[in-house]
Amino acid sequence: MEILRTPEDRFKNLPGYPFPPHYMEVDDGEGHIVRMHYLDEGPSDGPVILCMHGQPVWSYLYRKMIPLFTAQGYRVIAPDLIGFGKSDKPTRPDDYTYARHVGWVTSLVTGLNLQGVTFFGQDWGGLIGLRVVAENEVRFSRVAIANTGLPDAKGVPLELAPKMHAYYDSIEVPTAEGLGRHFVENTNGMGFLHWVKFAAEASDFVVSNMVKNSSPVGIPDDEAAAFDAPFPSDDYMAGARKFPSLVPIIPDNPAIPANRAAWDVFHKWEKPFLTAFSDMDPVTAGGEKRFQAEVPGAQGQPHTVIKQAGHFLQHDQPDALCAVIMDFIAANPVD
Repeated sequence: MEILRTPEDRFKNLPGYPFPPHYMEVDDGEGHIVRMHYLDEGPSDGPVILCMHGQPVWSYLYRKMIPLFTAQGYRVIAPDLIGFGKSDKPTRPDDYTYARHVGWVTSLVTGLNLQGVTFFGQDWGGLIGLRVVAENEVRFSRVAIANTGLPDAKGVPLELAPKMHAYYDSIEVPTAEGLGRHFVENTNGMGFLHWVKFAAEASDFVVSNMVKNSSPVGIPDDEAAAFDAPFPSDDYMAGARKFPSLVPIIPDNPAIPANRAAWDVFHKWEKPFLTAFSDMDPVTAGGEKRFQAEVPGAQGQPHTVIKQAGHFLQHDQPDALCAVIMDFIAANPVD
């Protein structure tokens, strides 16, 4: 496995990101050991909130939330997934699998011996983190999620897989400006395949543009540029380009059995479980309903919709999101 590491000078003087780096050698469970970067802020003995980012961003997404949490005595752990941020970046797309990402994050959680954790995940942070939670139940006390899912191709017959692959092969590489239209027009789930195609093949795949285009509140140019910092060239972007194709929406995806096993855990999950999706995210709109209906611990919780927020609600509405999470923790104390 060939590894690239983003030069440290790419991260100098990023606005709103004064946090010192921490690193751990992590193992995916298959013998692939790489270096993961994570933030560790707040009192070392404070209650832990594990904040996980998704595609194609990094822990910079939590820059506005971390100080709000630590001011109230929480310890915040915010890793950069392998392939993102300051973490190592394997250069081959096939180096990245759903299972390996789960293994790498599990290695961090167990290596830090995190206990009594409140998990918060968005986008791929949820897809990976929910698997980590399900496979390490004893370490987690609460779950809060936003704009994410745990896809397992439920209700999609295996016989449809060839047609879905053929559809993907037939579509043209979309433009960045046209991506949102595909999600709105293709309500049958096929819209996501346009995102897969764009991420894998588009020449104008620029991370900062993804954040800009999805935000209803805007973002200053210097903050937008910080989202591009981990990627000096396309050589560093194998993980970012690969991620969408790993989402198990086609019923022959190899991650489906493990995701269904995770759902088996959550179907019996009695611990507090909260959804806080945003109101302006066409990618995951409605995705909270399955969790609210099927997870016992979600019953009776004050599920909410974060207003004036797009896909990356940590940037758009950090204060509102932090308040929801901290109120959730306070209302559900650990015995």
